Amino acid sequence: MSGKETYQRDRVSFGVIASAAVLALIVVVGVVMWTGRDDEPESGPVAAPATTGEGFADPEVDVFNRRIDIPNNPAGQVLPQDPSPQRKPADPDWLTAAPKGTTEPRGWQRVYGASVPFSTSDGPLRIEDDLAVGYSHTPQGAALAAAQITYRLNARPADRDLYVRQVRVSAQQIAAYDLALEADRLPEQQPESVTRYLVASDAFKIDDYADDMAIVRVALRAPALDAKPVWVTLRLIMVWDAGDWRLKPTTSPNTQTEYVESLEGWTRW
Repeated sequence: MSGKETYQRDRVSFGVIASAAVLALIVVVGVVMWTGRDDEPESGPVAAPATTGEGFADPEVDVFNRRIDIPNNPAGQVLPQDPSPQRKPADPDWLTAAPKGTTEPRGWQRVYGASVPFSTSDGPLRIEDDLAVGYSHTPQGAALAAAQITYRLNARPADRDLYVRQVRVSAQQIAAYDLALEADRLPEQQPESVTRYLVASDAFKIDDYADDMAIVRVALRAPALDAKPVWVTLRLIMVWDAGDWRLKPTTSPNTQTEYVESLEGWTRW
């Protein structure tokens, strides 16, 4: 097999297996796509608070041998917040600055098997009914929420509370989702063979930002040929709703994965 064929094979393999940043989301968005357009979101039942402790177990490494911290609470452990580094619209790096704390220990935590970011400047502020909530109304907050919500959906597609509270869906979409749950089409928890590839993304990019919406792209490291770096990218739409960021499913073809060989112009976490 030629080097080019091997590279293409690895890209396909990563797109099918390792880029689980899209796998379960496709399932969830597929449910949404049955119903057409979005309307006003509906509320859903609230799960009982988890009875888990605080703090962390010993850190581990991901498939790329990068540190990942293990919170005692499987839903994650929020970090002390200092909002003073938060960017303002007049700042030249308003769209390009990284949230603080993600490069420090405990900045990436394994939550239900997936690696998700926790900052010390832009949230999340708290774990509420096993959901990470309270992101800053900034591009950095939108990026954090995009990574958190997407990966949590991937790891636990049948988490209805997460779906109705952190995804901008209509009553019709919730009904379609419930049908999928009843048909046992959505796993409660993805196996480790899937979640181990829900690795920390290397960077993000804000394609567009307004007070009510942000278009965020995240870049995940992929298998590379001859040490040539390759990233899988995913485009996500976030909406500011009821004081927090929520994921907005879309049927646009721009949600498909793309591959890039450079992170120039991207913001590294």
